[in-house]
Amino acid sequence: MDGIDFRVVVVLAPVAIAAGWAVFNIGAAALRQIQGFLDKEA
Repeated sequence: MDGIDFRVVVVLAPVAIAAGWAVFNIGAAALRQIQGFLDKEA
């Protein structure tokens, strides 16, 4: 059987989804914080 082993996908997919969700949420909060900081400086 050539190609990717789907057991690896089954194990890593939830981890990748959780990491992506965390980056999405933390990134949005970080951008708001940076924008607030830049607005206060001006």
